[in-house]
Amino acid sequence: MTTSSVALPRPTHRGSGAVTGLAIAVASALAFSSSGPFVKPLLDGGWSLGAVLVVRMGLASLLLSPALVRAIRRQPGFLRRHGLLIVAFGLTAVAGCQVFYFAAMQRMPVAVALLIQYIAPVLLVVAVWARTRRAPSKLVMVGSIVAMAGLVLVVDISGARFDLLGTLFALCAAVCAAAYFVIAGRAGDDLPPLALAAGGLVTGTLVMGVLIVSGLLPFAAPAITVSMLGVEVPGILPLLWVGGVATTLGYALGVIAVPLIGSRVASFVGLSEVLFALGFAWLLLGETPAPVQFVGGALVLAGVVLVRLDADDPVEQSTETASVPVVPAP
Repeated sequence: MTTSSVALPRPTHRGSGAVTGLAIAVASALAFSSSGPFVKPLLDGGWSLGAVLVVRMGLASLLLSPALVRAIRRQPGFLRRHGLLIVAFGLTAVAGCQVFYFAAMQRMPVAVALLIQYIAPVLLVVAVWARTRRAPSKLVMVGSIVAMAGLVLVVDISGARFDLLGTLFALCAAVCAAAYFVIAGRAGDDLPPLALAAGGLVTGTLVMGVLIVSGLLPFAAPAITVSMLGVEVPGILPLLWVGGVATTLGYALGVIAVPLIGSRVASFVGLSEVLFALGFAWLLLGETPAPVQFVGGALVLAGVVLVRLDADDPVEQSTETASVPVVPAP
């Protein structure tokens, strides 16, 4: 395991760039959120997690690979300068998030694993606080508390059991999710966002392949049909959506948005993925949210707004330029 220091660039918070960045970040969360409801019928139908992940990442990396090839051709020494960062992105933001989250999910309720993974925005706030020794503003602290409280209501962890190893796995997933926003903040003219996303997805696909070949992850991809919106469709169709649309657009839009609005704001906007996922599960799987989940959703949005209101503060902008350590997954 190695540690590298990643300097967060000064975010562009003002003007149309900020509005555009927020819109792109929300679109990224929307794309990511559709993955779960589309993948769930496949897993219930006999597909293994390894098969789903390797196809999902492989298809997305194939679609985005022209951006990586173009960057390599245009910039001599591109891989020498950015190769380690791209690999770190693939190990953490792509493979690490998936492997650790699903490992946690196998040992504890999905809601608990999801809740722990989504403390990533708070981890970023704490990391910058620790590095700069400057406490975050009251708006950021209150926004963090409100957003996390809303997330607890949304995921509904009532009656959940505690599992130490599962908790550690979920915390690793949270660290990997935080690394996603930190590393994506380095994208720019020298490191094109789509090249970063493509390289990370290629790395993640290779990691999944190694885990499958070594037997650490099972591979099963039976020919099945699944019910979507009351219609029976071949199982490959939802997987094509997950890889070709949800994952491709999720990562592509996400790495574009982060440099525009900053890693901290982007991480809190990313919480909207949970809210969108509830909507997709309601629409596609008939899983109607409880009233308390709507209340939680409102609190999450309120927390995001509070954090965003603080984004224009010059002092807070200066803290985001501080170096934050990135620890690639082992």
